[in-house]
Amino acid sequence: MDPHYKVAIFGSARIREGDRIYQDVFQIARGLAQSGIDVITGGGPGLMLAANAGSKSANSGTHSIGLNIRLPREQHSNEYLDIKQEFDRFSSRLDTFMSLADAVVVAPGGIGTLLELFYAWQLVQVEHICETPIILFGDQWEQLLRWMHDAVLGRELMDSKDMRMIFHIRKPEQVVAMIRTMYSDRLTMEHICNNFQKYRVDFSLSGPESGGR
Repeated sequence: MDPHYKVAIFGSARIREGDRIYQDVFQIARGLAQSGIDVITGGGPGLMLAANAGSKSANSGTHSIGLNIRLPREQHSNEYLDIKQEFDRFSSRLDTFMSLADAVVVAPGGIGTLLELFYAWQLVQVEHICETPIILFGDQWEQLLRWMHDAVLGRELMDSKDMRMIFHIRKPEQVVAMIRTMYSDRLTMEHICNNFQKYRVDFSLSGPESGGR
């Protein structure tokens, strides 16, 4: 497979190895790397560490990439990076993430993770980037999706088409399966990122169209 296909994985720096979600993110990244897909994270601790470690554990020749941010409370790069770059500002870091990523996985996290989610979402909405799929992984996102559907979409503050690139998946193996299928299709179809409905049906994914369940 094309070694340049890349998936950005966003998530909390505070979640540690003993947490189930840490192991899930590790398995997602490992599965992606086994499929020949590079993994990009913020390069720090927590779920970023899980993703980079999972990618490296596959020993597949893919790249584990970290885009680290300089903070007043220093965030050190983790030890599982093949390629790393440091940034002084979140804005330039996020632009680099989205210029590289063919797909985005958003695992549970706080303000920083929400920033990454909504920045990626808006770039797709206003067509500054290709219609990059955004996969929300885990149970954290159900209430957010319900709120977006009812309070935002319900008041016509956004269009229903703006939800088309959002997928909500709870099982790590389904995340990997979906991205593998998208990647495989991308190799044969020029505009595969426009066909989100196909994947929503194939993988029985939850989202606003199914009431967030």
